[in-house]
Amino acid sequence: MAKPKIAVIISSTRDARFADKPAQWFMGKVAGHPDLDFDLVDLRDQDLPFFNEKASNLWVPSEDQRAVAWQKKLAGYDGFVFVVAEYNHSITGALKNALDQAYKEWNRKPLAALGYGGVGAARAVEHLRLIGIELQMVPLRNAIHIGGGDFMKVSPMGENAPMSEIEDHLEGGLDGMLDELVWWTNATKAAREG
Repeated sequence: MAKPKIAVIISSTRDARFADKPAQWFMGKVAGHPDLDFDLVDLRDQDLPFFNEKASNLWVPSEDQRAVAWQKKLAGYDGFVFVVAEYNHSITGALKNALDQAYKEWNRKPLAALGYGGVGAARAVEHLRLIGIELQMVPLRNAIHIGGGDFMKVSPMGENAPMSEIEDHLEGGLDGMLDELVWWTNATKAAREG
């Protein structure tokens, strides 16, 4: 039986973003995971317009084929891990737009986060969880936060050290998040298919 599929969504599209480094670290950690398959989904690679539909696709089918293509892509996943940058205490505009471009495709699936920044993107992750509730997702309690000194250790704005330099600080969050992600992915997938 095929393992459930999880999209790891890079939410920053800036040229100077830091997201690639923690995303690659995370993908290395989950490669060959026994219970889940992970795909990296970069919002830079998605041709998404600003949301301009008559309503959410919960109520009216989307007309813009780029939005429809995004919805079809999301429909193939059983859960999501968001690589979260914090912009002014919230998520990126690109991520908010990507979330708004679909509705049904997010429903009843787990939402996990790997955040980075001064406070580990804690405020942005909290905001993402609130949006996820409205999208009928299951926000996980555990997350991975790269903040403060750890962020400056691995960021190009600081020492630009490899992620292995802070890995021991992240493993508790990683293990807790993955345990929850497996449980909620299996539970929600079974319920959606039941």
